[in-house]
Amino acid sequence: MANRHLSRSIVLQTLFEWDFAVTKDITPEDMLVRNIEEFGPGLDDSEFMTELFLGVVKKKSIIDEIIEKAAPDWPIDKISIVDRNIIRIGLYELLFGDRTQVPPKVAINESIELAKSFGGENSSKFINGVLGGVYKEIGEPGKDEVGKKKNKVFETDPAKFPIEKKAGSVVYSKKDDEIYFAFVHDIFGYWTLSKGSIEEGENEEEGAIREIKEEMNLDIKIKELLGRNEYIANHPEKGKIRKQVVFFLGESECSEITLEKGTGGLDDARWFSLSEVPGLRMYDNMIPLLTKAIEILTTKQASA
Repeated sequence: MANRHLSRSIVLQTLFEWDFAVTKDITPEDMLVRNIEEFGPGLDDSEFMTELFLGVVKKKSIIDEIIEKAAPDWPIDKISIVDRNIIRIGLYELLFGDRTQVPPKVAINESIELAKSFGGENSSKFINGVLGGVYKEIGEPGKDEVGKKKNKVFETDPAKFPIEKKAGSVVYSKKDDEIYFAFVHDIFGYWTLSKGSIEEGENEEEGAIREIKEEMNLDIKIKELLGRNEYIANHPEKGKIRKQVVFFLGESECSEITLEKGTGGLDDARWFSLSEVPGLRMYDNMIPLLTKAIEILTTKQASA
């Protein structure tokens, strides 16, 4: 049995125990240490096992929400303890793991092997279906990768990294003296702002207007610039990329939203009143932009 397969098996055993609460007077970390000593003595892979196990434990609520969306006919408590923890391992590696170490297809295949070893008769098929569905939703990363990636030499000077420009908008509408905002919802359970790449020949405003139209079928009028940010991302073929994102404040009619088909990673889009916004689960880096937009709109409304 390969070391990594054994390592994942030990993590699965520990997640089973933790999930089932067999022993309540021991911490999750101590459970893992004990199981490594019992089932993998001399196995020099404790760092990998610790990262994987604690990663699943910490991301459990997010991962379980994704499972519920990917397998709506199977509530979490109706999935066998073994199967649901195999899926948790697979989703953690697929969505939050280091893809240079564990490519997405490897993460899925390893979970299928765990299912064959420890699951029931139909476990591998079920788990393949859930993980395969999520893999497609996130755009099938690494699908066309072809081997010798380790031989590639990537640029290390941040000033020379390729630049990818994106544009998006806080989309709002006014109806019956109330302010509404349009958000998209991703498979990780967050409501967020619509954005996308600026195409050749477009300026930033044109890119934002087109993206909102394509993604939510809304026509917007740009009112003002809200902010810019830049971050470094890893690309399997290009290496590190500087992603520069600009967000505008855009006004739209409060018309029906239609989420673009085949939008990787998104599963819903809708309007929310200003009073509903504080209760939404949102990414931390989106909150300052939204807060600024609300301040602008409520100030103008108060002075009108």
